[in-house]
Amino acid sequence: MPIDPGAAARVDTGLLSPVSAGADAIVSDDAVVAALVRAEVALAQALQSVGAAPDAAVAGIERAAATLTIDASELAAEAVRDGNPVGAIVGRLRAGVADAETASWVHRGTTSQDILDTALAIVAQRAIGVVLGDLNRTIAALAGLAQRYRDTPAAARTLTQHAVPTTLGARFADWLIQVADARDELARCGLPSQLGGAAGTLAVLVEELGVEIASKVPAAFSQAAGLSWFDAPWHTRRTAITRLGDGLTRVTDALGRIAADVANLSRTEIAELSEGSGGGSTAMPQKRNPVRSVLIRSAALRAPSLAAGLHIAAANAIDERPDGAWHAEWPELRELLRLALGAAAHGALLSEGLTVDEAAVARNLRASNGLIMAERIMLSLGPFLGAPEVQRLIDRAAAGEDLATLLADEPALLGFDVGPILDPSGYIGFTGVLVDRAVARARPAA
Repeated sequence: MPIDPGAAARVDTGLLSPVSAGADAIVSDDAVVAALVRAEVALAQALQSVGAAPDAAVAGIERAAATLTIDASELAAEAVRDGNPVGAIVGRLRAGVADAETASWVHRGTTSQDILDTALAIVAQRAIGVVLGDLNRTIAALAGLAQRYRDTPAAARTLTQHAVPTTLGARFADWLIQVADARDELARCGLPSQLGGAAGTLAVLVEELGVEIASKVPAAFSQAAGLSWFDAPWHTRRTAITRLGDGLTRVTDALGRIAADVANLSRTEIAELSEGSGGGSTAMPQKRNPVRSVLIRSAALRAPSLAAGLHIAAANAIDERPDGAWHAEWPELRELLRLALGAAAHGALLSEGLTVDEAAVARNLRASNGLIMAERIMLSLGPFLGAPEVQRLIDRAAAGEDLATLLADEPALLGFDVGPILDPSGYIGFTGVLVDRAVARARPAA
């Protein structure tokens, strides 16, 4: 098949990252371009707010920005010249204003890293808001499941094997807590604006405006850009970037763990859970694959290495401005945002559509012929029979004999009602309280 020559400008449309397809427009190249322009305008507005830039000049910059049309692929090609796209943005803005005086207030007192870091902060902030919204949907759905199945016994599994009884509600509650923790951490991870000038000293603004006025510009810039503010430039102190990367990875960790459980529990031979709508197979018409779980897992498997890349870049951000480490962050951070956006969107839909087969849950609980109660049997009957004898009976049951019959035929237990000991619903411990605590914990603070 011939390849469209224009496809060179569309290197990544999400074709090989279906988890993020349809959820990542907010961090697209076009979104980054818009944020770069927004950062330049915010700087001019900040200079105006401290009484430095003339009103007419700022109005001219705002008009130019509003009518600016930029092809991201063209900007990418031009970015090679300076190593980043900011110079090309500045050139277009200056060319779009009416006079040299107005043009002089474009990019005044700043540097490319200030604008690009701030633009990425704008993009990240918007993406975080979307992710948090989807996480809250997931939490609400899981809270509903936890409450609905609060006391429904199910087989707990450790190291892939039946262990002791738990409840479906406890399982959903545990998922819920991890997602809520990830949500709360991400909510604290927003990126601040960046304004330090050529080497983090703001020397140009101090020289032109004096210390008192220049000192007000960074906070005014943050306000104009709609971002938080650090009290010092962070050109090579990349803690905010790594913190955000870690926060996004915790989101994919939490959702990936749920997806892994759903995929496992939807296996044909287990069949306790299923997605609301399964995916098909090109070869096997009977398949209803857990596609959302598969896509979420793909994001969870990729995210940690991207976060590690941010830490590697942070450790190599030398001097007062980095020589490549900063550049290495951009695609890593953007991809992490894409993965979190996609995983969170699918996570919400997965949780809201999750179906429980209670008959399968009950069937699997009975699958070990009572041996899932072995711990309780040992605790309850050990004082009567002695631990070695109880172990012998359990070993015989594990070899295929019926456990209830063995206990009923045991002379030392004549007249002893072993039924309650074998009832999984009577051995679920603290699960109800844990579910209630989890549901309360997951509610957003008022």
